[in-house]
Amino acid sequence: MSNNASNEAATETGGNTPRRRMLLILLLVVLVALASATTWYLLYGRWYEGTDDAYVDGNIVQITPQTTGTVVSIGADDGDLVHAGQVLVKFDPSDADITLQQAEARLAHTVRKVRGLFATVDSYRAEVSARQVALQRTQSDFNRRRDLAQSGAISSEELAHARDALAAARSALARARQQLNSSKALIDDTTVASNPEVKDAEAQLRQAYLNDVRSTIVAPVTGYIAKRTVQVGQRVQPGTPLMAVVPLQQVWVDANFKETQLKEMRLGQPVTLESDLYGSDVPYHGTVESLGVGTGSAFSLLPAQNATGNWIKIVQRVPVRIKLDPEQLQKHPLRVGLSMTVSVNLHDQKGPMLAQTAPTRPVLETAVYQRQMADAQALIDRVLQANNTTAVARITHAQATR
Repeated sequence: MSNNASNEAATETGGNTPRRRMLLILLLVVLVALASATTWYLLYGRWYEGTDDAYVDGNIVQITPQTTGTVVSIGADDGDLVHAGQVLVKFDPSDADITLQQAEARLAHTVRKVRGLFATVDSYRAEVSARQVALQRTQSDFNRRRDLAQSGAISSEELAHARDALAAARSALARARQQLNSSKALIDDTTVASNPEVKDAEAQLRQAYLNDVRSTIVAPVTGYIAKRTVQVGQRVQPGTPLMAVVPLQQVWVDANFKETQLKEMRLGQPVTLESDLYGSDVPYHGTVESLGVGTGSAFSLLPAQNATGNWIKIVQRVPVRIKLDPEQLQKHPLRVGLSMTVSVNLHDQKGPMLAQTAPTRPVLETAVYQRQMADAQALIDRVLQANNTTAVARITHAQATR
């Protein structure tokens, strides 16, 4: 009996040895995994924050007309590359051309009319001088006849006629001076070019010129055409969306991080990104450009009303803008809306969480419209010169004798 019991105990002990060894190995593996995870987190993991809730975004420049017109030509279609200043849409220019011609004729007529005002002032000034001479002559005649009447050499009737002639001469001089003053009031302290009527005609011509130029719509920036909706023959009103230009060389990534991930995030920190389009074979590099000033729900069309009814806490997300390397975008272009995976390196804690200085230059600008006003002024100058060539000497003389 004792031998059998000893054998059974030895069998049980021998049978438990492999099991105990497996448990020890499993425990060792778990301890090693925990140690590795802790080491990874302390040395690497806690210095990185990542998300796959990130998408490519960019400037979508809407092309809208500034005048009413009928489309007669379309210069680009969806996906086409266009350069700044390239013609995108043309309207029927007939109405705008006629209005421009009318404005040119109106300015020319106004210049000649104002030149006539300066000439009229000279004429009235000469008339005043003549009336003064006539008044002096009439005054002398009256004085002479008055002396003769006292001696009885002439009749009182003749003296009365001389008195009436003197009164008429004074009235004529007063009327001439009033006409001179009225005419001078229209041109005082002005030249033909600075006269208010000419300025008003210039403004009308400038507006007509801009309307004529704006019947041809050009691309404000270099980019690719998207969302073309305009058709030939369509009658469009100002502000109607016709198409969009997307400058793909200026795109960025909006990564929506949880609020719990933003504690150590700073501006300027390096970012590694992967796109679903190219995969891990094409990594992108960028930097944190800005942290959103509010959560997505705060700026939604219908913000959450957490102070009413039942409430369930939801971790919010804040958009973080990431600037991409332009050279990488040139080699591997992205499209607006593509999905991205983002990992931010948090080691560099020197940068601020929010921008500390205001921008010193425009975020975006275009120069394609700068020539419009300059060309309009050149047209105005030509009209003024063509209709005011003989007025300079007259103006100078009038101002010198005023």
